[in-house]
Amino acid sequence: MQTMYLVCAVLGGTVLVCQFVMTLLGIGGDDDAGGHDLSADHDIGHDHSHGGHDHSTAWFVGILTFRTIVAALTFFGIGGMAATTNQLESGVSFALATATGVVAMFSVAWLMRGLHRLKAEGTVRIDRAIGATGSVYLTIPAQRGGLGKVTLNIQNRTMEYQALTAQGELPTGTRVVVTAVVNPGTVEVAAAEMPAVTS
Repeated sequence: MQTMYLVCAVLGGTVLVCQFVMTLLGIGGDDDAGGHDLSADHDIGHDHSHGGHDHSTAWFVGILTFRTIVAALTFFGIGGMAATTNQLESGVSFALATATGVVAMFSVAWLMRGLHRLKAEGTVRIDRAIGATGSVYLTIPAQRGGLGKVTLNIQNRTMEYQALTAQGELPTGTRVVVTAVVNPGTVEVAAAEMPAVTS
C-alpha cells in the first residue's frame, strides 16, 4: 500500500508542480478554472421527473476537472503515506488517504471557481454604463446625426465608447451621462446637469 501511496504522491505532485509553473508562465489554459456552468446544467435536459438527480450528478461532474483530479491524487498519496508512517491499520490508512484526497479535490474546485468569478467580475459590462458619467472625447453630432466618442468610468476602469445623442451637438470636453446602451460598443448620452454655483 505504501508503494501505491508513494506513486500517487510523486505522480500527482509532479503534474501539480508542472501545472503551477505553466500557469505562472501563462502557458496553461484556464478552461477548467470555472469548472462547469451549473446554470446551464439546470436548463439543459431538465426533466421534472428526475431533475434533482440530474442536477446533483451535473454538479458532481462539474467538480471533476483535470486540476481537481490531480490534486486529489496528490493528497491521496500524501495522506496515505502519512497514515502508514504512523503505523495505522491499512483500512484506516486508506480511509484517511481517501478523505484527504476528496477534501483536496473540493478545495481546489472551490478555489478555481472563486478565481473564475473574480475574472468575470473584472470584465467590463456595458449594460452597467447606464447612469455613468464621463466626458466627450470626439464631438458628438446633434440629433443622432452621427457618432462621436466618450470616455466613461465603469467598474473603476476608464473606457472609451462610440456615442450619439438626441440633443444638440456635444463638443469635446462636455460632461455627459449615459442614458441608454445602443449596442455593445455604442451608448446614447445627454449633457450632464452642472451643479449650481453658490456664491
